[in-house]
Amino acid sequence: MKYFAKLEVRIMKKSSTEIEKVIQERVDGGYSVSIVVGVLDENGSKFYNYGRMAKNSTQDVNENTIYEIGSITKVITSLILADMVEEGELSLDDPIDKFLPREVKIPLRKGKKITLKHLATHTSGLPSMPENFAPKDMRIPYVDYTVGDMYDFLSHYTLTRDIGAQYEYSNLGVGLLGHILSSKSNMIFEQLVVKRICNELGLINTTISLTPQQQALLAKGHVGDIEVTNWDFLAFAGAGALRSTASDMLTFLSAEIGLKESRLYSAMEKTQIPYASGGITGLEMGLGWHIHKKFDSEIIWHNGGTGGYHSFIGFDKKNKKAVVVLSNSADDIIDDIGLHILNKNFELKILKKAVKVDTSIYDDYIGEYELAPNTILTISREGNKLFAHATGQVIIEIFPLSETRYFFKVVNAEISFIRDKEGKVNELTLHQEGDHTAKRIK
Repeated sequence: MKYFAKLEVRIMKKSSTEIEKVIQERVDGGYSVSIVVGVLDENGSKFYNYGRMAKNSTQDVNENTIYEIGSITKVITSLILADMVEEGELSLDDPIDKFLPREVKIPLRKGKKITLKHLATHTSGLPSMPENFAPKDMRIPYVDYTVGDMYDFLSHYTLTRDIGAQYEYSNLGVGLLGHILSSKSNMIFEQLVVKRICNELGLINTTISLTPQQQALLAKGHVGDIEVTNWDFLAFAGAGALRSTASDMLTFLSAEIGLKESRLYSAMEKTQIPYASGGITGLEMGLGWHIHKKFDSEIIWHNGGTGGYHSFIGFDKKNKKAVVVLSNSADDIIDDIGLHILNKNFELKILKKAVKVDTSIYDDYIGEYELAPNTILTISREGNKLFAHATGQVIIEIFPLSETRYFFKVVNAEISFIRDKEGKVNELTLHQEGDHTAKRIK
């Protein structure tokens, strides 16, 4: 459970364009430290940049600023798969046990085997995360999960549904896919990406490890106004390890929609074909890509999120239009921007705004509330500001919608404080993917 707080407001010169107004509003309103947008069509490309490299930095971001792109990595991993298929190195229908050590017991169901295509379309039947995923430090959760851990989980897991029958987004599945492709190629995942994708397309800042020059281009990730640690990956590199820039991602998308000639185009076309349902009406799965059919358009997209970043890429191939949006704040306050640019019928979010309240009531809320065993939500104040702090997470400011209801700025969550008949606050409700009541214990 994560909480997000108000960022420092910076007043910058306003622009007349809708895109610039939207990203300025979100940065100035405390919803992100920075946002970079790149838009491409047949007339060329344009970038919209607003915000700083870090909360306390004076350096502006631009199209060459490096961000963690999280699960957009899955699109790259799936493209490598398609390219290897195109080159005759393997088949989408190859069972995954063909590429793993014999001692690893891959789960079967009704005699059917998991294939590479199942991994790339999130239809393998494997869960989102393995049950033996137990980070020593939640600030860097993937850094200590090894290939051995993954093998151990696979060898002891029993599938709960038929292979290929249902979509369930799986970091495990695509992490495993990245590992298989790396093993097949006899190189680590980063080398595989550079060789087959970056060198072909001229992506100069799409990587995992950073040179000193690239470190200087890296925007710092944030949860609210708290700068957080970058994420590193071991076994799950293929699911989320890459870092990139708006410039590189727009170059990548230009090849995807056919505006940039590339040896990879045939493989890219294979990734854009629907192979399975995406679990909801109008959503299908390509290889890595989500294919959204709505408002008389077909939007092919993926997003990503790590501990301090969020990202979005998408395109409308028919209309030869593509967009990338990058942010160095953890929550999703940018996907709607990308979708809206591609099709105006996708509406932009209406941002919540704080109201004025008598801050003396904050004293009534200060205390500790038990959300679950070993999970305490602590409410505190500093001057005229109110904060929430969950066990193992950072302290984040919350903002009043009324005297009793408060919201987080960069996550879809709210807190309601509940008074008893005597007027005392002895419990609260966290509204985040449902309502969760927490009794006051101190």
